[in-house]
Amino acid sequence: MNTFDRSIDLLQRALDVNTLRYQVAANNMANSEVPNFKRSTVNFESELKRAFDSEKEAKEGFQLTRTDSRHIALNEPSDWRDVEPRRVVDYTTTAKANGNNVDAETEAMNVLKVQLQYKLLTQLESFEFAQVRTAMRR
Repeated sequence: MNTFDRSIDLLQRALDVNTLRYQVAANNMANSEVPNFKRSTVNFESELKRAFDSEKEAKEGFQLTRTDSRHIALNEPSDWRDVEPRRVVDYTTTAKANGNNVDAETEAMNVLKVQLQYKLLTQLESFEFAQVRTAMRR
């Protein structure tokens, strides 16, 4: 996979994750007064970093020859394209007397942050394609 394809794929995945984050934050806000409701977040970047780090470690690390698929794989790289965002529910905290842990103001700020990130990501994607158009004109 070339650099352009990888960049576009990562941007598309980031846009999808931001859409999920928006939905999760909106759900948290909508349930901010529901007794015993627990807020959710989206985990993606840490898993993506782990996959990228595994690619680097596989290139630099010690390799074993596997003669059977049942043998233990050492330093087997994770494919970053297989990383999926995960919803994580925060069961450990309680912010209100009714058992709810959603702060509506924090969630509103999260929605704003997601909107700004989405706009930035779309601008980055437009820039990538503008570079390709410029290269094709020459």
